[in-house]
Amino acid sequence: MSTLLLNNADVLLTMDEQRREIPHGGVFIRDGVIEAVGTADQLPAEADRVISLAGCVALPGLVNTHHHMYQSLTRAIPGAQDAELFGWLRRLYPIWAGLTPEMIRVSTLTAMAELILSGCTTSSDHLYLYPNGSRLDDSIEAALSIGMRFHAARGSMSVGESQGGLPPDRLVEAEDAILRDTQRLIETWHDPAPHALLRVAVAPCSPFSVSRDLMREAAALARSYGVSLHTHLAENDNDVAYSREKFGMTPAEYAESLGWVGPDVWHAHCVKLDTPGIALFAHTGTGVAHCPCSNMRLASGIASIPALRAAGVPVGLGVDGCASNDAAHLLGEARQAMLLARVGHGPAAMGAREALEIATRGGARVLGRDDIGALAPGMAGDVVAFPLDGLELAGAAVHDPVAALVFCTPPRVRHSIIHGRPVVEDGELLTLDLPPLVATHNRLARQLADTRA
Repeated sequence: MSTLLLNNADVLLTMDEQRREIPHGGVFIRDGVIEAVGTADQLPAEADRVISLAGCVALPGLVNTHHHMYQSLTRAIPGAQDAELFGWLRRLYPIWAGLTPEMIRVSTLTAMAELILSGCTTSSDHLYLYPNGSRLDDSIEAALSIGMRFHAARGSMSVGESQGGLPPDRLVEAEDAILRDTQRLIETWHDPAPHALLRVAVAPCSPFSVSRDLMREAAALARSYGVSLHTHLAENDNDVAYSREKFGMTPAEYAESLGWVGPDVWHAHCVKLDTPGIALFAHTGTGVAHCPCSNMRLASGIASIPALRAAGVPVGLGVDGCASNDAAHLLGEARQAMLLARVGHGPAAMGAREALEIATRGGARVLGRDDIGALAPGMAGDVVAFPLDGLELAGAAVHDPVAALVFCTPPRVRHSIIHGRPVVEDGELLTLDLPPLVATHNRLARQLADTRA
């Protein structure tokens, strides 16, 4: 048995049921699980390892509910910098056709390193294309090596251009092969136990790249194994127009017709979810991954997050793909969520603490987790600490250190603990060597762009 004591945080933001903020607080973790939370007199005095969080705000590890990590290889690609969603995809599909297993592994490590250093301890990843022998296993093995809590979403595309879909035919798969591989991945990798570090989700890509039959069969498969379902929905006006033209339904009606609503389902974006769709998601407990930076980057619009949350829809944050955000700083994403809500809905639409709640408890709920997202006994030992003594927070940390994390330039995490294991200490990532990784990643990015068909 191993124990870890994290003590003396200037403020411990628990995100527990009472939303306590504990001055000079700390956390005691045993075998990866939180055993006690409180001030020094409420915690054991000794542990196998003690880490001081003095000079920091500590909070639950942030939760990223939507990503495409392979896209870190195609950030800021010319020709895709000024496009909306469909044009952006058409520019990038031919490049992505050159992806290899090594590229999947290295891009996953790069994206996860960036996330971890931004305070993220749990991330999903939606990998939906598998050229040249690539497999979801390549991402999973990278996650295991870096030490991130991971929800690996087995994406897929089965309807190519010749059948009225958006992706090139060479990037789609046969539907029986998709379902067989998805079943293999669940049986090989999925861990349903509390505090699991690895789970698998079933994730056909989008209404414009998979068939209705695959959506139905995927839902049946997921529910037979008790795993979650994920896809894109109602991302922009063209997405809505496609659903109306092809299916004669709104995106929300389409999802409902296929059984894609419920507490085991979360949809990415939902920028154009209409009022009946919001009501549907609320009464079924269907989750939304809000991706503010990507929605702005692709000019998709402003999601109605205040209305979604007021209705009771589970909402978490997602950085989305690295090529439609070009960054993966999850604390920065929380800041953008707050600012974009105010642009769309007024200055009181979202506060700093609400943004952090969406990034922690909200993300946990969207992923179907009741064991992460808060600092309380019985929760997983995922804790991050941000420094208050840097230039970024000067003049703000003395007034409201919690709000400063969101209102000011987002700092880099000082300490990150995932399942009771230190992964970042004093700002340094412990589980891999960054300079060689970045060099390899840049070499592969050039190779991918140069060899596209």
